[in-house]
Amino acid sequence: MSYVPHTEADRAQMLETIGVGRIEDLFEDIPEGLRFPELRLPPPRSEQEVRARLAELAGANTHAGQLPSFLGAGAYNHYTPAVVGYINQRGEFLTAYTPYQPELSQGTLQGIYEYQTMMCQLYGMEVSNASMYDGATALAEGALMTIGATRRRKIVVAGSLHPAYRQVLRTYTTGLDVEVVEAPIDAGTLRVEPEALRATIEGAACVAVQYPNFLGAIEDLGAIGRLAHEAGALFLVSAYPMALGLLKPPGEFDADIAVGEGQCFGAGLNFGGPYLGILTCKQQFIRQMPGRVVGQTTDSDGKRGFVMTLRTREQDIRRERATSNICTNQGLIQLTATVYLALLGKEGLRQTAELCYQNGHYLAERVGAVAGVERIGAAPFFNEFAVRLPRPAAEVGAALVRQGFIGGYDLGGDYPELGDAMLLCATELNNKREIDRFAEALAEIL
Repeated sequence: MSYVPHTEADRAQMLETIGVGRIEDLFEDIPEGLRFPELRLPPPRSEQEVRARLAELAGANTHAGQLPSFLGAGAYNHYTPAVVGYINQRGEFLTAYTPYQPELSQGTLQGIYEYQTMMCQLYGMEVSNASMYDGATALAEGALMTIGATRRRKIVVAGSLHPAYRQVLRTYTTGLDVEVVEAPIDAGTLRVEPEALRATIEGAACVAVQYPNFLGAIEDLGAIGRLAHEAGALFLVSAYPMALGLLKPPGEFDADIAVGEGQCFGAGLNFGGPYLGILTCKQQFIRQMPGRVVGQTTDSDGKRGFVMTLRTREQDIRRERATSNICTNQGLIQLTATVYLALLGKEGLRQTAELCYQNGHYLAERVGAVAGVERIGAAPFFNEFAVRLPRPAAEVGAALVRQGFIGGYDLGGDYPELGDAMLLCATELNNKREIDRFAEALAEIL
């Protein structure tokens, strides 16, 4: 008996919807010799030969450990102290699944509790969960929280929010009868000015902005938050956590929900993941929060202990009341961030943020002096900014790699209205000599 639920009519309808004539057309990009069932594979090789071949293939990549990198756009090249890797690679932590049983895993639970405390302090919020998959899903889950809290069906997002985050949000809300409206950015500041929100904010569950935004500009959170609350909407802020070592936290702007990408806290770039989604909120919204929350208590002998106080997935509570389908959290990456922040402390985090700020502004000064390069936007920035180039950004980026640099992010696909634009970034790893050499290389290319 066949248990495949799709009928021939179902398959025909799906193929028509995606615009292909037959299932085989889906595999056109795979050479015929590599398609099932005739896999024309090379003869067997020894382990030594396989390792050598894989090393050869890996050597074709160019990564941030080899060349000075000025690429940010949501994933940032920060220094990770050696002790972070030493701790998070220990067998007690490096597990396939995060254990939760309090009688067996007090260390794991305490690690989550410490992480939650740090996130609340960093973001200026009252509650944090035990982490999400990444910054994009944290933003989407935070937006869904506002739908549940307000019973409204519209989400207003700033056009300056990370393009991938906006795309993930639209995916999350597909089929939920939720309208996602984008507020336009101001061409002079590259941020969403409060007045531009007035035309879109009526009936919104939330207004979601990024801080600093995707183009590097620091949004006017105070004015945007007030406008959102006056319209009965909640205020959702996606904040770069490293910048919060220097900038005011979202909580000081009366944010209702604050999220972020914790990759900068020791996780490394890792070719895109795994990363760490931060999700915090005001206490009044804790019942809308997805994931898990760990609390501190005392046992019958008066000793301190840690327990899971909130679990909102459908395996733990009634399905109709579930607010999350997450079956585990990024436990190892959450621990990595906890170790990283504990090691740096408040002063170390501030010093790192200050280095990012100073290096970013020195980079803007040097690049801005290159003939033909124009910085776009007049708003203050942290360590990232956009420039307009006299040549296509893709060409400039390729030429920079040939000169020994990883350049910035090509904005042409996401913001074509900016012309030949590139997003540049500096962190604590970019020293003065590198920045000077980068500016000289850019001038030579242009």
